[in-house]
Amino acid sequence: MTATEATNASETLAERLFEATLGAAELQAVYLGDRLGWYRALADHGPLTSTELADRTATVERYAREWLEHQAVSGYLDVNADSDRRYSLSAEHAAVLLDCDSLLYLTPLARMFVATTTSMPRLLDVYRHGGGVTWESMGPDAREGQALMNRPMYLRQLCQEFLPTIADLHATLTGGAKVADLGMGEGWSSVALALGYPKVEVHGFDVDAASVAAARRHARDNGVDDRVHFSLVDVAGQAHEPGRADTGTYDAVFAFECVHDVPDPVGFLSTARSIAQPGAPVIVVDERTADTFDPEAGKVEQLLYGFSLTCCLPDSLAHPGSVGTGTVMRKSTLESYALAAGFERVDVLPIEHEFLRFYRLG
Repeated sequence: MTATEATNASETLAERLFEATLGAAELQAVYLGDRLGWYRALADHGPLTSTELADRTATVERYAREWLEHQAVSGYLDVNADSDRRYSLSAEHAAVLLDCDSLLYLTPLARMFVATTTSMPRLLDVYRHGGGVTWESMGPDAREGQALMNRPMYLRQLCQEFLPTIADLHATLTGGAKVADLGMGEGWSSVALALGYPKVEVHGFDVDAASVAAARRHARDNGVDDRVHFSLVDVAGQAHEPGRADTGTYDAVFAFECVHDVPDPVGFLSTARSIAQPGAPVIVVDERTADTFDPEAGKVEQLLYGFSLTCCLPDSLAHPGSVGTGTVMRKSTLESYALAAGFERVDVLPIEHEFLRFYRLG
């Protein structure tokens, strides 16, 4: 590399880090606007001055003014040229920042970012000495951010676009089935299954008490709590405690975006196999990774590694005996877990999604 090329490479990386810093600052500001209700107030009552925004949200005007100016210079808000300086949120930007039903809703990423950033002192410690940082200890920002990110896909695409392409599964669910949703988090996948297939009965299981409580609220608020039931259960642990798992009960078993998180994925999948009726579909939905490690894999892989560094891997390693999968679980890794759990094959289903891959275990 020549001296000129070396200088250009350094300048390119310096520019990249500067842009990353701007992005991080934007995420922090989005978090403030989300949690303080500023975006909602602007959408419902704008255009507003900084004083009006502060009054409507019971916040401090000086902070509101600084945030409004930042959002204007960053292109999130519009501002008029009059002396009173009123700020407004366009409908197009509101779809990304406020509409939790929109497939473009990305505000929850800010909650995830803040949750993992505030965990950084603990992450430094476990990176040096071992152990991990539990999902529970990351607080509501991590839990709610994850749930809200997946919510639009579950409610708008899962039963409308994706599952109908699996003919036998769609027929089973349409006719009425008993379904298990393992590692369901805040339960939006279970709620979506019940809304999309009015004859199914869904049993969701998760190891996080706060997630189970939130899932019950979501089921009740959506009027499906008569057919959707949630339990606080260590799914993987059931594989090692004969008699606890409800063997051969379920017509379909799902695991949405959780296998890469669990400390014992073989035990987890063993439970999935044991509770499914013979021949029942076992569907795993997890990250769409490259088949092998590739430095040129692209932005999705970059994002997955980012989540793995600060969230998924530390949570998994917080549990003794964890295999430490991490977010970037490749097909070959899932296959090895599934075969060890007693499955004979893992098929990738022809469902297109930018971030997720659908597997059928048989």
